Amino acid sequence: MAGRGRVPGSGGTALRLLLVPLLLSLLVSLVSCTGRPASDAVRAEAQRLLDRRAAAVLAHDESAYRRTGTAAGFADLRAVPLADWSYRVTEVRRAGDTATADVELRYRFEGHDRAPVTAGRTMVLGRTPDDRWTVVSDRPDRESAQQLWDQGAVTVVRGERSLVLGVGQSRRSLQRFADLGDRAVPAVSRVWGTGWSRRVVLLVPRSLEGMAGLLGSPASSYRGIAAVTTGETGAVRAPADRIIVNPDAYGVLGPVGRQVVLTHEATHVATRAHTNAATPLWLSEGYADWVGYRESGRTPAQAAPELAHAVASGDVPEHLPTDADFGFTGAATSLARAYEGGWTACRMIEDRWGAERLAEFYRAVGAHQRRGGAVEGAMRDVLGTTPEEFTASWREHLRREFG
Repeated sequence: MAGRGRVPGSGGTALRLLLVPLLLSLLVSLVSCTGRPASDAVRAEAQRLLDRRAAAVLAHDESAYRRTGTAAGFADLRAVPLADWSYRVTEVRRAGDTATADVELRYRFEGHDRAPVTAGRTMVLGRTPDDRWTVVSDRPDRESAQQLWDQGAVTVVRGERSLVLGVGQSRRSLQRFADLGDRAVPAVSRVWGTGWSRRVVLLVPRSLEGMAGLLGSPASSYRGIAAVTTGETGAVRAPADRIIVNPDAYGVLGPVGRQVVLTHEATHVATRAHTNAATPLWLSEGYADWVGYRESGRTPAQAAPELAHAVASGDVPEHLPTDADFGFTGAATSLARAYEGGWTACRMIEDRWGAERLAEFYRAVGAHQRRGGAVEGAMRDVLGTTPEEFTASWREHLRREFG
């Protein structure tokens, strides 16, 4: 019995040995049908390909860049002073000999950026006859704005405290922007202090449409706006801020207006770490305007013509401008009055409490992180007043200035 009993056991073992490879083969087939191993393999290959492409960008090696695929855009990027440039593949979708990769681009400008800019890119990859992946095309993804080099060859001009990158602009024109930036930085530091990068990066596209492309918004949203500053609010490390210029609107400004705009935008760069959801726009924009106009020699009526006209006509605002009043899509006069209202409020703080207390008030509001109670608390602790008293004083200030 014992001998016969071993026969079924031996047969069962043999059967299991035959079934194991069959089951493994079936499992591989099933997993392959899901596309996961194939997708992971393509993603790994794509990452290695883009690692080589990034290294070629940093080395300014066009031959190495061409070996990774299309060389379109390499020459446009050549002059950009890069400290870092890298890609991270987040997803790949393959269809035969073509694959679409979702990619995160991260880069820093040498000597200016403390933290990287991150941009989403969509890359189409193609399979070559010798079974390699190459880059066929590279463009911003649907949710990301263009980079300046997406618009053409970049020209770079360096100032003492500024870095200016332009497309479709002469070096002479870009040098004028560098000079404005170099004057703006110390003007901001004189009132805000030196605890910021004290450097500015300006992007000057060919036109309003180019500005809109860099911001990922319709051109109509920025018509008449001379410049905007982009960056991460509330970031202690003061990351990669960019002042993006609208050359169409900037070109109609006089020398004083151009300097006011650049100083205004440089102020946003300086105050970025203390600006967050707690900071109302009347304060962030008003303070930037206050710094911008402070050394301009402009009278209050010249700096705030729309508000001066309204107050002289008996139309004194009932309250400080709301965030909604600063929308770019509204009437130009309403937007101007919002900015002028913020400026006059900050000017009143300077007149009554001093420039140092104004900067302290700005920082105190940002220290709250949230809007609720932030202004009220800062007014109480720094200015010794309430929002109601402050608004009443501001309205009286307007009457004295413009009534």
